[in-house]
Amino acid sequence: MPTVPPLDMEKLQAFMGRAVGDMGAGLHAVLILLGDRLGLYKAMADSLPVTSAELAARTGTNERYVREWLKANAASGYVTYDPATESFTLPPEQALALAIENSPAFLPGAFQIISSCFHDAHKIEEAFRTGKGVGWHEHHHDLFHGTERFFRPGYIANLCSSWIPALDGVAAKLVSGPKVADIGCGLGASTILMAREYPNSEFFGFDYHAGSIDLAKAAAQREGVGDRVTFQVASAKAYPGKDYDFVAFFDCLHDMGDPRGAAEYVRSTLKPDGTWMIVEPFAEDATEGNLNPVGRVFYSASTMLCVPASMSQEVGAALGAQAGEARIRDVVTSGGFEHFRRATQTPFNLVFEARP
Repeated sequence: MPTVPPLDMEKLQAFMGRAVGDMGAGLHAVLILLGDRLGLYKAMADSLPVTSAELAARTGTNERYVREWLKANAASGYVTYDPATESFTLPPEQALALAIENSPAFLPGAFQIISSCFHDAHKIEEAFRTGKGVGWHEHHHDLFHGTERFFRPGYIANLCSSWIPALDGVAAKLVSGPKVADIGCGLGASTILMAREYPNSEFFGFDYHAGSIDLAKAAAQREGVGDRVTFQVASAKAYPGKDYDFVAFFDCLHDMGDPRGAAEYVRSTLKPDGTWMIVEPFAEDATEGNLNPVGRVFYSASTMLCVPASMSQEVGAALGAQAGEARIRDVVTSGGFEHFRRATQTPFNLVFEARP
């Protein structure tokens, strides 16, 4: 029989401390969702001290619940507490992350995604047992809204200011009025942002999830770009149209069952001088390079969302959210693209340029 190694009590204590921190984080995630939905963080966005009674009055909520919520946030370091006045303050840095929609640091959408994972844990458990997939459309609605709210601030901060300018000649071409396809567009945040920035261009957003497309159409009308944006239900290997000047995939290639087939299809719909932009989660090629806080988030999300989505489709390549540049390069070049390069990056994204 194998010898059981002796316990290192210091390592055990360190791990238990980490686990207690995770317990607090897991429970506090629910309070972040409540604070977002009830408008509690937004009511503290002026970063001035407020008592539980004052915050309850501002938000039309019950003081006793608000008091406990504030103390939990103080214990988590999300707000500060002044015992002399029994008041709480949301510092401006936290306000940027919790109360200011569309700020580059806005986080509540991420917690909606986490909420959907808890709702759907039983489905993923069954997938573990059977090897079957769970499609994006099969998840709780918090996933669709949370994804849009979480990714939109990053697109606002980077898409038109740094990602598109990093591509060879694309920004100038978009000014002149080309034809653009946004594949896997979800609720349309990326498509609408590009349409607002480049009013001479014609944009087409495609997603296989009908519910997301309905919401994208409504958003385009609200944002005043409905005249130059068309949203339609279609998959990455069957979207309509040819001779696109620019095709964009935002954080979705790794979710596809047949990413190589998708690459081949994109190649068939692009003009000879067209460009394909592929935005993927930041990842090193080697697993050990991703064993860090960002990798922890991405591997966990990939287990719950990305791998199941791919395995629900044909081929089921299951690249996962930490595929890395080498695997994405292989998919793209095997799909018929001769030119592939990393155009730019952020701490959370890799932006690739592919051309025929």
